[in-house]
Amino acid sequence: MAMMLMLIWPTGQIFAQGSPYNWETAIYADDVWSYFLGVSHPSPVWHLAPFDDSGWPTGQGSVGYGDNDDNTIIQPVTSVFMRHEFTVTDKESLLGAVLHADYDDAFVAYLNGTEIARANIGEPGVMPLFFNLADGDHEAQLYQGGDPTAFFVSGNEVEQLLIEGVNVLAVQVHNWSSTSSDLTSNFFLSFALQQGDTQFGATPSWFSEPDFSSDLPLIMIDTDNDEIVDEPRIDAHMSIIDNGPGNRNYFIDPPNNYDGQISIEIRGASSQMFPKKNYGFETQDSQGENNNVSLLGMPEENDWVLHGPYSDKTLLRNVLAYEMGKRTGRYSPRTRLCELYINDDYRGVYVLTERIKQDNNRVDIAKLTENDIAGDELTGGYIFQIDRNATGDPDIGWTTPYTPWLNYVYDDPDGDDILQQQRNYISSTMLSFEAVMNGPDFDNPTIGYANWMDVGSFIDYFLINEISKDVDAFKLSTFIYKDKDSNDPRFNMGPIWDFNLGFGNFDFCNPNPQGWAYDFSQTCGSILPSWLFRMLEVDAVNDQMKCRWESLRMGTFHTDTLMHFIDSMSMVVDESRQRNFERWPVLGEWVWPNPQIGETFQDEVDYLKNWLQARLNWMDQNMPGTCLVSSTISLNEQVKIAAFPVPFSEKVWFDISGFEPLFSADRIEITDALGSKIAVIRPEALFWDGQRLNGTPASPGIYFYHYIHDGKSVFTGKLIKQ
Repeated sequence: MAMMLMLIWPTGQIFAQGSPYNWETAIYADDVWSYFLGVSHPSPVWHLAPFDDSGWPTGQGSVGYGDNDDNTIIQPVTSVFMRHEFTVTDKESLLGAVLHADYDDAFVAYLNGTEIARANIGEPGVMPLFFNLADGDHEAQLYQGGDPTAFFVSGNEVEQLLIEGVNVLAVQVHNWSSTSSDLTSNFFLSFALQQGDTQFGATPSWFSEPDFSSDLPLIMIDTDNDEIVDEPRIDAHMSIIDNGPGNRNYFIDPPNNYDGQISIEIRGASSQMFPKKNYGFETQDSQGENNNVSLLGMPEENDWVLHGPYSDKTLLRNVLAYEMGKRTGRYSPRTRLCELYINDDYRGVYVLTERIKQDNNRVDIAKLTENDIAGDELTGGYIFQIDRNATGDPDIGWTTPYTPWLNYVYDDPDGDDILQQQRNYISSTMLSFEAVMNGPDFDNPTIGYANWMDVGSFIDYFLINEISKDVDAFKLSTFIYKDKDSNDPRFNMGPIWDFNLGFGNFDFCNPNPQGWAYDFSQTCGSILPSWLFRMLEVDAVNDQMKCRWESLRMGTFHTDTLMHFIDSMSMVVDESRQRNFERWPVLGEWVWPNPQIGETFQDEVDYLKNWLQARLNWMDQNMPGTCLVSSTISLNEQVKIAAFPVPFSEKVWFDISGFEPLFSADRIEITDALGSKIAVIRPEALFWDGQRLNGTPASPGIYFYHYIHDGKSVFTGKLIKQ
C-alpha cells in the first residue's frame, strides 16, 4: 500500500467555490486518546487496528508538556505513541480525508496500520524507534493563533484503508532534543462526503474547506512507494481527472480520463540533475501488455512523456515550439498542461506529450516488423536521431566516416528490436546520402540533395530550430525518418523535439538573439552533420526557404500571433504556476543554464517574448535566398492575369485579359509556398474562396496561382492571405 505523505497546498490556498463536497470531522485533538510514553518501544503492531491498547493510559489530547497548550501533561520524553478509534458506518460515502497536524517537533501518522503522513523525521515507510529524534525544531501553531498543517488522503486510499466498523488513527510524536522543554500532539481527522451526507461531527472553527483542486487536469501516479528510476521501468497505477473546459478538477473526484496500470521510468539526460524529473511511461492492461488509450483528448497510443519544466521558468518553451511545429502542417507532438502527483506528493506543472514513434496519428510511416528483411518492405519505416551514444555500442546506433564523432541512434525500432538486416539497410542508406552530399553532384536537383531529402521537411525543421536557437539544434534529439521507397524514398527531417534550453534559455557561447544556431554550435565545439552545411549551400534550397519564411511570417509565425499564443498559455497556467513555484522555489534563483534571473513569473515570460521578437527580426533581415515569382513563361506577351484584392482575407478574384477564348480544359491552380497544390479553379469561376481541396480553410500566408493551359503553366502570380 502506498503512503500518503504530501501536504497539498502548503501556502496560498485557493478555497473551494461552490464545492460539491461536505466536510466533517471524525477525530478531534481533544478527544480521549490512548497513549504510550516513549521510554521504550511499544509492541511492533501498536499501530494496527486489532492491537489491544487497553493497558495503555488514556487522556484528553493534546498529550504533551510545555507551552501551556496540552490537556494531558506527561513527563518529558523523547517520544509519545497515541491511538484513537473511530467508527465508519458507510465507507462508500467517504470521498477523501485530510489530517490536520499541530505538532512539536515531528510525527508519523498511520490509518489502520498504513502510513498516511509524516513530517520532520526519517525516511517514508521506515517507522522511527522510540529514541529517534526529529530532523529539526518545529513549533506548534494553534496556541499562537495559527492553523495546523494539512495532509491529504485521496479517495482511492480512503476506500482501500478503511473498513465499515471500528478503525484506528495511530500517531507517534518525536522531540528534536532529549532535553527539549516542550512536546505537542494535536491531530484532527476529517472526511469529505457528498453534499447532504452526514456521518461524523462539525469541523473545528478554524477549518477552511480545502479546495485541493485545479483548473488543469490532475494526474496521480501511485508506485506503491517504489522509487522511479532511469531504467528499468517500474509498475505503477495512474489516474487522471479531467472534468472538461471551465470545470475544476478536484483531487477527490473519481478518475474519468484514465484509471489503470502503467510502467514508468525517469527520462532525459542533463535534466536528470534537476529535482523535478521528466518521466516516460506506457499505458498497460491488467496483464502488463501495451494498452492504446486516449489521454486528455490526444489520439490513442501507449507511449507517453511527462515533461517537467524546471530551468524553463515560463513552463512553456516546449509547448510553444511544438505548437509552431504543428502550425507548419507537419506532425509535432501534441501537448496538454497538467498538474502531477506521485504518491500524493505534489510535483508541479507538467506537460503531458506524445513520445515520438511510428503511428498513424504520430509519425505516419510504414510499420517495420521482424518479417521486413528484403525488398520494398525493408526500406521503411525507420525513425532514428542524432543523439548521444556514450558507450559507442553498435546495438544503439552507428557513425559514419564523414562525421565520425556524430552518433546516429536507432529510435523506432530501437536498438533492442531492430534486426541486423534493418541496421545494415538504414545505416548504409544514410551513408550513401552523405557520400552524395560530400561529392561534386550534391546540388544537382536530379541526383543530388532533392533525390535524398524531402526539402520541405528540412526547411520547416531548420526554421523552427533556428527560431529557438536551441543549443542542441542539429546535434542532439534531431529526429529523421524514412518511409518505404514505394511511399517516399527520401529522408524526412523531424519531428521536432526538446526545446527546454531554446528561446534564449542558456548562458554559454552565444545566447543572444543574433546569429545562426548551426553556426554558433560549430563555433562552440559541437559536431554537426556535414550534409546540413551542404544543404545550405544550394541556392534553390535557400530560395525555397526564403519563400517559406515569408509565408510563415505572414501568418502562423507572425510576431503578433506568437506573442498572443505565449500570453494565452501564460493565462492557462496563471493559477497552477503559483503552486508549482511553491513546490519548486526557483524564481529569483539561478538554475543551470539560465542567462538571466527573473524575480517573477511575468519577468520570465517578458524575457521570452522580448528575446523571440528580437530573434524573429534578426531572421527577417538575414534569411538567405530570394523569393521571386516570374511570369516569363506566358503563352503570349499580351496575356495578363490580375488577382484582387491582395492581400485578401476571405475571397480573391482573378481578372484574365489578352487570351481569348478560354478553353474549358484550362484551370488555375493554387499552390502553397512549398509547391503543394491545394486548390483548383476553373476559369468560369474566377475566384478562390480560400478553401483547400479537402474543404478546410487555408492558413494565412503566401500562396501562388498558376494558369494552366494545355497542361503547362503559362502564367504565375503571388497571393497573400491574411
